[in-house]
Amino acid sequence: MTSYAAFDLGASQGRGILARFDGELLHLEEIHRFENRPIELMGHLHWDALYLYSQIKAGLQKMRSTNQGGIASLGVDTWGCDFALLDQQGKLIGNPYCYRDPQTAGIFDYAFQILTREEIFAQTGLQFMELNSLFQLLAMQKRCDPVLDAAHTFLHISDLMHYWLTGEKVSEYTNASTSHLLDVIKRDWAYPLIRAFGLPEHIFPPVVKPGTPLGRLRPALAEELGLPDLEITATATHDTAAAIVATPVDRSNFAYLSSGTWGLLGQEVPRPLLTPECLRLNITNEGGAFDNITLLKNIANLWLIQECRRHWNTHGNNYTWDDLVEAARQAPEFLAFLDPDDRQFLAPGNMPARVQAYCAATKQAVPQTPGEITRVILESLAMKYRYTLNRVQAVSGQDVDTFHIIGGGSQNRLLNQFTANATGRRVVAGPSEATAAGNVLVQMVARGDLSSPEEARELSRRSFPTEEFLPQDRERWDAAYERFLTATVLAAVIL
Repeated sequence: MTSYAAFDLGASQGRGILARFDGELLHLEEIHRFENRPIELMGHLHWDALYLYSQIKAGLQKMRSTNQGGIASLGVDTWGCDFALLDQQGKLIGNPYCYRDPQTAGIFDYAFQILTREEIFAQTGLQFMELNSLFQLLAMQKRCDPVLDAAHTFLHISDLMHYWLTGEKVSEYTNASTSHLLDVIKRDWAYPLIRAFGLPEHIFPPVVKPGTPLGRLRPALAEELGLPDLEITATATHDTAAAIVATPVDRSNFAYLSSGTWGLLGQEVPRPLLTPECLRLNITNEGGAFDNITLLKNIANLWLIQECRRHWNTHGNNYTWDDLVEAARQAPEFLAFLDPDDRQFLAPGNMPARVQAYCAATKQAVPQTPGEITRVILESLAMKYRYTLNRVQAVSGQDVDTFHIIGGGSQNRLLNQFTANATGRRVVAGPSEATAAGNVLVQMVARGDLSSPEEARELSRRSFPTEEFLPQDRERWDAAYERFLTATVLAAVIL
């Protein structure tokens, strides 16, 4: 039985997963779990990169004692956009900024004085979000951050972990494609754009394909962990790209939602779509694991409920996710709607109060209880999925009859049913561990244990359970969708 290790570092928690392939099914076992939250320091939000590295080491130590047969390969995936800067000696310069840091507020005005939105999109094909790597770098440039002057190497967080494990400095393609710095056609750094913005060209390392072998652990680390033969693979290091690999597709006309803190909703297409309509609708062309493009839109997904739960539980409660979902089930339907992507919901803070303020400002009923607030968020998310899916289809020209929800959010059965109702599509939920599974499947294809992406998806279908949800109450949901559109358009004007 062949074993693999996958470390999935999310923006709220990280996991170390041990995967075993018995020749027929892939079995995943969570060996190590830990929290991961940005740390506020002097008005900025940072990631503790050394903590993340220490948790990977702790997870590997547990895996070694758990798995007697050895581990063939390891890959690390993370969220996109955020990065570390190294000096000339390869040392980390400060703690990486978190994408929720306020440094990028208003940065578009600065950027578009240098290159227009159209010029940037023509090179990168990416959705415009202030949190993207390009705009983080420009924010540093604008305030003359000395860290940028000292930088010798730019690495996304997954690439940083791989560097510390192996000593190899590379940028894996799927994560590089989230940066707004990659040429979407050439699949290499967009050097004309980088030069136009006056960013240092030399800091960007070679871009490698997902599945590229990086070698074994550094000798000292291999000796410390007792894993001398462990190979490191640059898997699909962007967690969304990894999750899409594990989508248990049973037909071609499908859309996906990789559902977690963020929701990434889209379709697979064979080549970038750089049309005026794609730019107008602000839809992104990100890199997929196997030479395809993930045409998608980012949605500020379960983050809103995560922050509500954190606020409630730090003020004397002890709500579980099941508690909140059940309370939402009992709450009145269609009380109010919000746009989860409104900027006021981006930063950590008192999320229940922000939800209430939004509803009051848009002259809607104001939810009062945790159940009511949770239901407003869940119904609004389902409506935003419909809104976004319509726009993705308008760009791709591909009709959708099946909507796959993958990742941790696929376990929310109430939201799954709301999604089927809102979109009018058959919803297939699962696998919940799609990111870790996709991470491993890319490693397996790279090593030759699987022959193709199609075989990888077939293995995912066999190995992991799914659940189907069919649309209900279409007339009521269609009428409520019109209210959602009105409320969110008003919000754009009022807030």
